[in-house]
Amino acid sequence: MFAKRLIQKAVHRHQHHEKGLLASEDLKLRINLHYGVPSTASILAFDSIQRLLAIGTLDGRIKVIGGDNIEGLLISPKLVPYKYLEFLQNQGFLVSITNDNDIQVWNLQMRSIACSFQWESNVTAFSVISGSSFMYVGDEYGFTSVLKYDSDSGELLKLHYQLSSDSLAEAIGFSISNRQPIVGLLPQPCSSGNRLLIAYESGLIILWDVVEAHVVIVRGDKVLQLKNRVVPPNDIDTNIQDDEPSHDLEKEISALCWVSADGSILAVGYIDGDILFWNTSKDSSVGGQETRSSSNVVRLQLSSAEKRLPIIVLHWLDDSKSCHCQGGQLLVYGGDEIGCEEVVTVLSLEWSSGIEAVRCIGRVDLTLTGSFADMILIPSAGTTGSDANVSLFVLSNPGRIHIYDRGSLSSSDLQSREELPISAISFPAGIPTVDPLMTVAELFLIHGTIEGIEPKASFYATCAFPIAAMVWPANKKWPLTGGVSNHISFGKDKKVQRLYVAGYQDGSVRIWDATYPVLSLLCILTNEVYSEDLVDSGASLTSVELCSSTLRLAVGSECGLVQLYNLCSSNGTSFHFVTETKREVRSSSQVQGPRCEAVLYFHKSGVQALKFTSSGLKLIIGYECSRIAVIDVHSFSVAFITESISNSPVISVLWKTFAYEMAKSTESVQKIPDNSTGEHIFILTKDASIYVTDSCGMIISRPVQLKKSTAISLHVIESQAASLRSVDDKQSPKDGELKNEFSQSGAQGSEKCEAEEHSLDKIPSAQSLKESFVLLCCNDSLRIYPAKSVVQGESKSIYKVKLPKPCCWTTIFKKDEKVCGLVVFYQTGVMEIRSLPDLELVKEFSFMSDLRWNFKSNMERMISSTENGHIVLANGSEVAFISLLVGENDFRIPESLPNLHDEVLEAAANAAISVSSDSKRKQGGNLGILGGIVKGFRGRRSDRPTYHDSNSKSNFDHLEEIFMTDPFPESSTTTDEQGAAELTIDDIVIDEPVPLVSTSSHEVKNKDKDQKSEREKLFDDGADVKPRLRTREEIIATYRKAGDASSVAGQARNKLLERQEKLERISRQTEDLRNGAEDFASLANELVKAMENRKWYHI
Repeated sequence: MFAKRLIQKAVHRHQHHEKGLLASEDLKLRINLHYGVPSTASILAFDSIQRLLAIGTLDGRIKVIGGDNIEGLLISPKLVPYKYLEFLQNQGFLVSITNDNDIQVWNLQMRSIACSFQWESNVTAFSVISGSSFMYVGDEYGFTSVLKYDSDSGELLKLHYQLSSDSLAEAIGFSISNRQPIVGLLPQPCSSGNRLLIAYESGLIILWDVVEAHVVIVRGDKVLQLKNRVVPPNDIDTNIQDDEPSHDLEKEISALCWVSADGSILAVGYIDGDILFWNTSKDSSVGGQETRSSSNVVRLQLSSAEKRLPIIVLHWLDDSKSCHCQGGQLLVYGGDEIGCEEVVTVLSLEWSSGIEAVRCIGRVDLTLTGSFADMILIPSAGTTGSDANVSLFVLSNPGRIHIYDRGSLSSSDLQSREELPISAISFPAGIPTVDPLMTVAELFLIHGTIEGIEPKASFYATCAFPIAAMVWPANKKWPLTGGVSNHISFGKDKKVQRLYVAGYQDGSVRIWDATYPVLSLLCILTNEVYSEDLVDSGASLTSVELCSSTLRLAVGSECGLVQLYNLCSSNGTSFHFVTETKREVRSSSQVQGPRCEAVLYFHKSGVQALKFTSSGLKLIIGYECSRIAVIDVHSFSVAFITESISNSPVISVLWKTFAYEMAKSTESVQKIPDNSTGEHIFILTKDASIYVTDSCGMIISRPVQLKKSTAISLHVIESQAASLRSVDDKQSPKDGELKNEFSQSGAQGSEKCEAEEHSLDKIPSAQSLKESFVLLCCNDSLRIYPAKSVVQGESKSIYKVKLPKPCCWTTIFKKDEKVCGLVVFYQTGVMEIRSLPDLELVKEFSFMSDLRWNFKSNMERMISSTENGHIVLANGSEVAFISLLVGENDFRIPESLPNLHDEVLEAAANAAISVSSDSKRKQGGNLGILGGIVKGFRGRRSDRPTYHDSNSKSNFDHLEEIFMTDPFPESSTTTDEQGAAELTIDDIVIDEPVPLVSTSSHEVKNKDKDQKSEREKLFDDGADVKPRLRTREEIIATYRKAGDASSVAGQARNKLLERQEKLERISRQTEDLRNGAEDFASLANELVKAMENRKWYHI
């Protein structure tokens, strides 16, 4: 008898202890989507042609934001802050430099690092020649180097061109302090990249001519007499008084920018809070005999206090109406008294008779909502090159962007609002989490074809999105329009497969179509129910639940209100108002979008849990006061409402239907309560107690309780054998379905229970009670019980795991239609994946290393998941969609990801700009229609030509040749190169090669000619060639021909005629090319107009 019991016990243990189906190689964390500005955002960059905004962070991430809800996240392998961030304009690449001086080039199309270059010293200045692939890098030792990104080879090349402080000191005629870091590198406007301004930390400023390789201007190198301009804290002061002349010692530069479109005036901010305006239009002698006159520089101070903040950032908005009266707005961060409120100061300045006459006509301080991080000027989309349409984007911590319209910063507007603060527009979030505050969110799978919502999805999207259009001024276009959606990759029959539903503190609900990698806002549900019975109808939402088969949405609030919406119906102006004692129909106002079908109000206690049954016919509501209510959704009647079952709040409810086996002994029958009907409600309270009731609300057994634990979640799962049979039944259905073998006893059949009874042959999801398990997740442990034991009130677990640290959220997921894994999320930001049912640890992920997130309080309420391993997390202003399984790819990544770089726009812009440059050279600067196209691409650039006007790579060929050589070669090398480059008119080749001679000098000359193009040979590079004296042997070798003098003359005449014919032929080809270019420009203009308001289905 004893041996028999041991054998039965061993068999029982073998039946329950199953091995998990999940392996480490089955798991891989992938970030499918990311929305929102990271809280660690620190630096901004903008591509004015592609209309993309890049945001660098302190943790190695870069956020890229375009239009139509297109966003991308680039994650560096290094968790290091970025100190420089620049686009290679209209080329699809983004250059970033980290604090450890790693120069990274990002491929926006591939969303990955194309190449990186570790700089050997500390990078202290960085600049990109706009429209090119050339970059200037300044370091702590005073070296200026040139880098080029070669997109063909995917390499970042360091070119030979390099400027040292010693070489520049020799050029200007006096010494420069050793190891002076370069703090600023600015290409001069109107120079097409030919001139570069170099600023040293000690205050020395040098304007360098790259082509001529000489110093143009030297400023800030000597003690100068300055005129002080103190701008008072009041908004307006047109009569700025001059202080006594003062002598300045060397001042450390902290910021600088050009304050004129032609690059004639430079604003420099210093570490002591001063701002100096330097006149760079006057040439200074290289020998250091510069006139120390105050006409070259003017001092500006924002405060007269002795101790002031350093000038951190300077930006300039040009507002010059003519060449005789110049002016604009200077945007300054810093310069105020230490300890004052943190603001961005906007100064309206103008001068007419020289920089010494500069005066301030307006001042306003923009108050920040957090600590300052960065600011940038961004033109509105579709502008024609005027600064009037520029907006100011101010980035503050934590990850907040406020936008100021240029109209509110103009001088006339400043004078009219001396006492009124300027209001800012908050950057619109694709998924709002802070404004309004998100309190609960869930991701739902939609099974099968939902015909009701899909035709309405486009209607909802048109009336509710884009958000930016609702907050942006009516006469302006939203400036971020970049990127191209790839919805077309899903085919013509696009179906709504996933919905993301978020509830907010103001009582509103937002629903997104999460089928594609670009979320589409379907509708916004606002609480439009007004009644004397519902004084708290706008309370914060605490729970949302969606039935995927009927598309009914249940929303619960902290005041106990539950609203039912039908997402497939938008008609009707009435709703059912249901309480515990009455049910009536009330009228409501007509609203766009899904209508509210019913409002359920049974108790003032907060709603903690909502759950539809598998058929969607009943809704279970769990309250904070531990009461349970079950509603018949079809008739909006109350099935039952229990009294408080515990002193602890309800946190989870489940409705399960089980198929029982026929009892084989009297003993086993007695263990199962007589009032069991096969349908059970599992209720989990916060004190880790599990209650089980029947379909009528009667508790059928004593609760399963754990002491000193806090419950997290409750799940009912099938055994592996039952899962395999379930999959086999789906693949080959049989006529015999599971049926309920328990009779529906009439002893407990009340009127509420008789309202609707369903046999198990109508519910194919019925599980076997014997082959089911109950998973209880607590903050300190995980336990698995047999479902039969829980129903009988027995608290004997078959699996138990003690967690090493506090847990805050859990979920289960399936693989191949079988529940196989458990996700455990800890408060430390670590996520564990455990196999089921053995609870063995399979893999571990860290959100700090993968998402760069830290855990925040109440974050678990904004975490949701689906059964196939998709998890959505909200943290601060960020929302991330991740997946866990290797083989799962419902989002079809990467082919369905939106393109962050528009190649069609790139080609059209390059063609228009190239043709515009040719026309400008021919027409003497008259841009015409093509110039308007270029301005439309460029945005805020003024109608005066700047170095941004040339974006074709061919316009920088001359710079590439210069950058490939050393700007300071040895004199002997220079002489040899100049001698080898000399050409004469006899070097022009028409149809036959020039006879070779044995002299070494002529061999060098022929080698140089072979490297030239046909056009260069014909026009001789357009250079001024000096004649040189040739030897008798060279003349004889060139002109000696066979025959007499008459035959030689005839050959010369024939060659002249042939050359004339060739020139005429080239002229005709040039005219044909010009006509073709104009035709292509016209086509590009039409393409630009067609692409301005493009959508994904237009491409």
